[in-house]
Amino acid sequence: MFNVNDIKNGMTILYEGNVYQVVEFQHVKPGKGSAFVRTKLKNLRTQTTQEITFNAGIKMEKANVEKRALSYLYNSGDTYVFMDNESYDQLELNKSQLKDEVKFLKEGLVVEVMNFNGEVIGVTLPEKVSYKVIETEMAVKGNTTSGAMKDATIETGYTLKVPLFIEEGEEIIVTTSDGKYSSRA
Repeated sequence: MFNVNDIKNGMTILYEGNVYQVVEFQHVKPGKGSAFVRTKLKNLRTQTTQEITFNAGIKMEKANVEKRALSYLYNSGDTYVFMDNESYDQLELNKSQLKDEVKFLKEGLVVEVMNFNGEVIGVTLPEKVSYKVIETEMAVKGNTTSGAMKDATIETGYTLKVPLFIEEGEEIIVTTSDGKYSSRA
């Protein structure tokens, strides 16, 4: 147990039976009335974010979330297999447990898997990952308005918008949080 005044970004807490990660917090001490803590919390099971306000001084329970770095190996249907690089233990996760992260998984990619009491509650991808463009349209001459974009499919099968100068076979860097083009690799 800890005091809500000691809350920090990135901390994991138990609240109403759910495991949350603190995204943002703000201590507020108004002129009248008692102080409170305004937080933005991410539910690690559902990946939804909500804002919750707590009165200052209340006790919170810290969630002991274990994080392990695992390498993605392969998928078989809706089952995705990961391996611990130290113990060589394999972990199988269902597509429903991975959600949108599936679009960015490629062989050998190291991800962070979060466990809470033996239950896998989330997979965190690296912020930016390099992918090979396997299919894209050719740029049309004269279609060079500033910021012009075209569709490109990367090696995982995910399609995103890239600048016109990107060609098939090139390596690009994609931001995994929003699935957007970042730069050339």
